[in-house]
Amino acid sequence: MGNSLEQIPVLALWSAPRSRSTAFARMMAERGDRTVVHEPFSLVVDFGEVKVGDRVARSESDVLAALRATAADKPVFFKDTTDFHYPALLADEGFLAAATHTFIIRHPAEAIASHHKLNPNLGRDEIGFAWLYEIFAAVQAATGTTPVVIDSDDLLDRPAETVRAYCSAVGIPFLSDALSWEPGMRPEWQTTSRWHASTSQTAGFRRNSGDGAEAVAADPVLRAYCDYHLPYYEKLRAAAIRP
Repeated sequence: MGNSLEQIPVLALWSAPRSRSTAFARMMAERGDRTVVHEPFSLVVDFGEVKVGDRVARSESDVLAALRATAADKPVFFKDTTDFHYPALLADEGFLAAATHTFIIRHPAEAIASHHKLNPNLGRDEIGFAWLYEIFAAVQAATGTTPVVIDSDDLLDRPAETVRAYCSAVGIPFLSDALSWEPGMRPEWQTTSRWHASTSQTAGFRRNSGDGAEAVAADPVLRAYCDYHLPYYEKLRAAAIRP
């Protein structure tokens, strides 16, 4: 790392919405070696409070403090989505540098199609790739190294190889047993359960039929949204590890 800060045992996975991050977090929960925190930044913006370990956070700054405090007891994994902008996170260079921040991507046309089904009033910015890249660039600046990025297509096509490469890159053991799990709705998903219905029916990493990209290309508004976010996706994709 390009900094002298003592690392904190927080492993983060950042994702634009509908980019298969919940399935990845489900695998991390199956490992059992970390406290798994579900979308603390987006939930505190959306609902005004969020549970982080045994603490309740009511602001972005509270979330940062709660993640640090929780990680003092047991290593933490959290995943979050960039349908919101997180200025307190971006201002906290210590957290950007001392936690391990990783990223998962999906082609914007597919992510937009999936997002639009659940939110027909979808706005351009909440698609999230521009804000995702902003966090990536901030972490890169704070650490002096390129953060780990995985392509969710690799995760579905070659789950064992992709997860093994991810684990090696972030310095945690690869646990093959965690690649499959019991289907069901997790307690931490209840607040936003309709967003996680498809993942709750899975027992491992699998591809759903139809990605919806054609519908995005046929809709002038959604196509313009995709065109806006595509350059940010391409920058992240250029940094992705190849299993």
